[in-house]
Parts: sequence; structure tokens; C-alpha cells
Amino acid sequence: MGRNGELSTKLGQIYIDSEVIATYAGSVAVECFGIVGMAAVNVKDGIVKLLKKDYLHHGISVNFSDDNQIELDFHVIVSYGVSINAVAENLVSTVKYKVEEFTGMKIGAINIYVEGVRVID
Repeated sequence: MGRNGELSTKLGQIYIDSEVIATYAGSVAVECFGIVGMAAVNVKDGIVKLLKKDYLHHGISVNFSDDNQIELDFHVIVSYGVSINAVAENLVSTVKYKVEEFTGMKIGAINIYVEGVRVID
């Protein structure tokens, strides 16, 4: 993260911080069927941690392509017994629609990294 998304208007520029996009995308993602939550991965130890609601943005990387499209990487934990393909397709379509509506920018890519599976009570 680090760069801003940019929108041009008749009166000037709008800059959207990547963390704003990550926070919104994370809140959309955890509402999707089959997603238990966002994950933080400790590369050194190989430990996957389920992130609390206030830290969802840590499970998402936001980048911007050269043509100013949003590129998102999601690190998720899915529910045991669900179709990962169906969950991923739902996540991609829901996030694409809602983030584009929220920001006014286009989504160029959404990559999903399934970091774990959990049984939901």
C-alpha cells in the first residue's frame, strides 16, 4: 500500500488513500458467504492469524496499475465445507461492484489467497 487512487473532476483532483480502499473492501469481503475473515500471515513463522474487525485492511494489499485501476490482493480464511471456487467468484463480483461504486474507479484485478479453513460454530 502507499499510493493514492486518483480521480479527475472539472474542479480538480480527488485522491483516495489505499488504506481507505482496503478498509472498505475488507468490510465488504467479510459479509460475503463463506468468508470467515481476513488473514494476516507471518511469513517468518508461517502462522496464519484471523484478523479482528478493526484490522481487516491488514489482510488486503491495494495497488494501482499504470492506467489508475485498482488491484486488490485478499488474504482470506474460508468456512469449512464450502466450495472455494463459488466463494471466490462471489467475493470477486461483490467486491468489484461495491468498490467501483464506492470509489468511482475501475477494478483491474482481484487476487484471492486462501490462507486457511475454519469450522464456523
